[in-house]
Amino acid sequence: MTTTIAHYQTHLGPVYTWMVGDLDAAFARSRAELDELRLSSPGVAVDLGAGFGLHSLPLAERGYTVTAIDAYEPLLDELRSRSASLPIKTIVGDLLAFRAYVQQPVDVILCMGDTLTHLPDFPAVDSLLDAAASSLRPGGVFAATFRDYVSRTLQRDDRFIPVRSDDSRILTCFLEYGDDRVTVHDLLHEKQQGRWRQRVSSYCKLRLPPERVVERLTKLGLAIRVDTGMNGMTRVVGVRS
Repeated sequence: MTTTIAHYQTHLGPVYTWMVGDLDAAFARSRAELDELRLSSPGVAVDLGAGFGLHSLPLAERGYTVTAIDAYEPLLDELRSRSASLPIKTIVGDLLAFRAYVQQPVDVILCMGDTLTHLPDFPAVDSLLDAAASSLRPGGVFAATFRDYVSRTLQRDDRFIPVRSDDSRILTCFLEYGDDRVTVHDLLHEKQQGRWRQRVSSYCKLRLPPERVVERLTKLGLAIRVDTGMNGMTRVVGVRS
């Protein structure tokens, strides 16, 4: 098993965009998700775990000035190639230190696509939520989507999850549940010179209870709503009063 950053750098990151599939459809879903957040007039936004820009680009298209932060630079390179003249600043860095890159109160902070569960431990989640809440302007919005690995534990063969496949590549993941973490094994088969080759890497995600996120943000003074986001993820939206 390796760290989350190393897993993305050596295994999942190079195939991440392929894993998403139809990019036009993916961006359309992200734009629809921003509609559901009911954001106010454009301002300053931060996208934590921005990847290749599924939310950063639609935010900038709406008039937001966006700081996009991710630990894996090749995905940010893809974002830059798509951003043209849009007002997006990309940062290769630690999400937990995002305030070092943002010098003013912000209107929107996004932490989408299971990013919270990739953090190293629960204190790190609390630290990020604290920093996000204190960085928002009055009326500012924090939104996160993440998988609830607590309420439902997959059993037996259901733990094998097909992610995507085509004529030259197959990606499957397998889950092992611990007390407060789930180990994700990503099995990647790639066809090279007519032969299938397998590469396997694993890393841990947090089994993060949605109630923990809601309780923390509520104590920080945000008004919370919880619903279902893309791909069945839990979505927590907080507005600073």
